[in-house]
Amino acid sequence: MKSLKDAAVGTTVKVKRLAGEGALRRRLMDMGFTNGCEVFIRKVAPLGDPVEVTVRGYELSVRKADAECIEVE
Repeated sequence: MKSLKDAAVGTTVKVKRLAGEGALRRRLMDMGFTNGCEVFIRKVAPLGDPVEVTVRGYELSVRKADAECIEVE
């Protein structure tokens, strides 16, 4: 399983599955992460938190713990 946290900076990945449950899953879906959507990894902070991404034209910062719940291909 490759998560969003493991994706290389400057690459575009496709969301395969959201592994979170309940409120975490709802928050990720509200941010625009859905199965099949493309995510561009813009920047990762030096200590890995947060991961800055572009999803559906919006620039977002995602916590490292949340990024681990997003499986990508």
